[in-house]
Amino acid sequence: MSQNQNKTKPELLTGAEIAVRLLERQGIRTIAGILGSANLPLYDALSYSKQIHHVLTRHEQGAGFIAQGMARASGQPAVCFATSGPGTTNLLTAIADAKLDSIPVVAITGQVSRNMIGTDAFQEVDTYGMTIPITKHNYLVNSAADLLHILPQAFRIATSGRPGPVLIDIPKDVQLEEVEVTAWPEPGCPDAPPSIDPMLVEAAARMMAEAKRPILYLGGGVIHSGAADVVRQLAEKAGLPTVTTLLALGALPFDHPLWLGMLGMHGAPCANKAMDESDLLIVVGARFDDRATGKLAEFCPQAKVIHIDIDPAELNKLRASHVAIGGDVGAVLQALLPRIEAQARPDWLARIRQLKEDWPLRLPGSEDPCTHYGLVKAVAECLDENAILATDVGQHQMWAAQAYPHRKPRRWLTSGGLGTMGFGLPTALGAALAEPENTVVCFSGDGSLLMNIQELVTAAQENANVKVVLMNNSALGLVHQQQTQFYGARHFASLFSQNPDFVALALACGVRAVNLDSASDPRAALREAIATRGPCLIHCSIDVQELVCPIVPPGAANREMIGV
Repeated sequence: MSQNQNKTKPELLTGAEIAVRLLERQGIRTIAGILGSANLPLYDALSYSKQIHHVLTRHEQGAGFIAQGMARASGQPAVCFATSGPGTTNLLTAIADAKLDSIPVVAITGQVSRNMIGTDAFQEVDTYGMTIPITKHNYLVNSAADLLHILPQAFRIATSGRPGPVLIDIPKDVQLEEVEVTAWPEPGCPDAPPSIDPMLVEAAARMMAEAKRPILYLGGGVIHSGAADVVRQLAEKAGLPTVTTLLALGALPFDHPLWLGMLGMHGAPCANKAMDESDLLIVVGARFDDRATGKLAEFCPQAKVIHIDIDPAELNKLRASHVAIGGDVGAVLQALLPRIEAQARPDWLARIRQLKEDWPLRLPGSEDPCTHYGLVKAVAECLDENAILATDVGQHQMWAAQAYPHRKPRRWLTSGGLGTMGFGLPTALGAALAEPENTVVCFSGDGSLLMNIQELVTAAQENANVKVVLMNNSALGLVHQQQTQFYGARHFASLFSQNPDFVALALACGVRAVNLDSASDPRAALREAIATRGPCLIHCSIDVQELVCPIVPPGAANREMIGV
C-alpha cells in the first residue's frame, strides 16, 4: 500500500485509540488480558472495537500464555494486555518463557503517568528496566504520536529473524493524550532474512557428501521457519537419520523410517547412541541446549558440525562449527538441497536399524489407558493429525513427548527453555482460540495445573474446545523422581499431603469433568469426553513410583543414560 493510500481524514484521537486502531490494522483479532487503573483508557478504547475479541483472564500470567498459545499454534504474533505494577510483574514469567522459546508476543502494559514515574507511585514498577533481559526489545512510550511508529516497529521486531517478545509500556497520561492523525503507518512486517553465503552452502554440501555417519539434528527453529517439508526432502535425499529436540517434535513424522526420536536427557536410547557414533552433525535451528546435549564436552565427540541458525549469536556459542551458516533455516536448506547428491548410505542406515532394535524407547503399560504411557496412547487414538497437544512441565510432559505420535509441525506446544509449570492450560486455551475448529488437549500434572488452575474459568467463559488430561500422582513428580534416583530417596517437599478434588473443582469452574478412576470403561469415557465439544477435565490417578525413563543423570554424557 502506498503512503498516499494510508492518508486519512484528520482525526483527533487519544493514545489509547491510536493503539487499538493500530492493532486492528495489524490484523490482531484476539487479545487476552486484565484491566486496571493504569490501562483503563486502553480498555475504554478497546470497548469500541468491532474487530477485536477480548479474553478476560483470571491472572496476567494466564494472559501471557494465552498469547503464546495463539502465536505457537498459528505462527503469527499475538498480543496480551496488563496494567502497571503487579499486573506487569505477573506477566514476566510468560514473557521470559516466550524469549527462551522464540515466540512472537507483543505485551502492552499500562504505566503510571509520566510525572509520577520514579516517585514510587501506587502500582509503579520499573517495567522498562525489568524487561530488558527477557525481551527482544522494549519501549516506554513518551507521547501518543510515538505510538504510530512504535506499534508497527514492535511487530516487525517480534517477527524478524529469531522471533521473540516485545513489550510496550504506555503511561496513563499518554493513553489519554490527544493528537491529530493524518496518516496511518503500514503494519509491521518481518524484515527480509539475511542473505545466504553460497560458499558456505557449498562447503556444507561437500561435508555431507564426505560423511559416513551423518545425523540431522533439528531444533525449534525448523518449526518457526516453516521448514518441515524441506527438512523431510533433505533427509530423504541425503539418507540422513534424524533426531529432534523437545521443541522440534513433529518436524518429521514419528513413523518416518529416518526418524530416530528425541535426543537428550529423556530421549530415545537409539537416538543418543547413534549421535555418539556420528561423524557429522547437521544442526538446524537448534542451540545445543544442555537438556539435549548432556555433558557438552562429551557430546558427539567424533562429529564435525554444520550449524544453521537465524540467530548469529548461537553460531559457535556452545560448540565450535566447521561450517556455520547464518540465515533462515528453510531458505538455507532450499539452497542446500540441489547441491547435494542422493545417497542411500546402506551401511549407516543398517547400523541405525540395528540401534533401533537394540536400544528402543520402551513404553511400559502402554496398553492400559489408566497408566502414564497408556493414557497418552489412548488420547492419541481419539484425535486426528490436526489436533493440538499442549503440556505443562514435568513427568507428564516427557511421557507425552515420548509416547504421543507426533505427525505435524505446530501441533506440539510445550515450554522448553524456561520449563514453566502452569504453562499448559492457558497455552492450550490460546491455541483453541487461534484454531477453534481443532481439538486441543493439554496434558498436565497436579502440581503444574494448580499453578494456573484459575484459567479453567476462562476456558468455560470462552467455551474453548480444550481437554485437560490430568495425570494426578499427588506429587511434584519429576522432582520426586530425581530425589529418588539421585538424592537417596529423601522425598522432602515433593509430595502433596493435601490435594483438591479436581473433578469437583472443574465442575465448580463451569467445566465438564470425567474421572477415569471410577469409569467402568475408561477408553469409552475418554472417547466421549474428547469428542464432546467444549472444555473438559479428564482426571486419572498415576502411581507416584512411575518414572520417566531413560534419564541422563545431571552432569553426565548422553551415553550414560540410565533406565533404558
